[in-house]
Amino acid sequence: MELRMIDTLRRLNKGVALCVGAGLLICAAFVLTDIIMRRFGTSLGGTEEIAGYAMALATAWGMSYTLLEMGHVRIDILRSQVDSFKRALFDVFAMIVMSGVIITIAIKAWPVLERSIKNGSTANTPLETPLVWVHLPWFAGWLWFALMSTLVTLAALSLLVKRRYADTEGFIGAFAEQETLK
Repeated sequence: MELRMIDTLRRLNKGVALCVGAGLLICAAFVLTDIIMRRFGTSLGGTEEIAGYAMALATAWGMSYTLLEMGHVRIDILRSQVDSFKRALFDVFAMIVMSGVIITIAIKAWPVLERSIKNGSTANTPLETPLVWVHLPWFAGWLWFALMSTLVTLAALSLLVKRRYADTEGFIGAFAEQETLK
């Protein structure tokens, strides 16, 4: 059951990653168009602002994909020296800590969105972008990451209790070690 859930989450996050990638490509095209237009003495304006928003959204939404592809940085000096049970313990501990941090970030992101909604805040730039347009998907990305990390942590805990240590390593282990184990 746990591994099926992880596979489903991977598929969902691949879709999210494709959407984020498409958004980044559109943003890059927008910036490129602006650069070309500057050569002719005109500009679209606001490309720096929009590119900044795109990067914030890509980061918030891309973290879940990175989690399930084991792309987050880990320092695994001790982990590589112990048996599979202790590796699974290290992995689950790392996931619990990461989930705690991400849940905290998502909780702290809510007041930012709430203030934007309540105040009708706009960017202090020539575009005067309504900040709710940026803060809502940004908050949703952190919320999605918090949900993903919590589900992955619960699946890993379940497999740890069932003594299926090798299975936990397949989705929360260290990427470098995965290459050596194959």
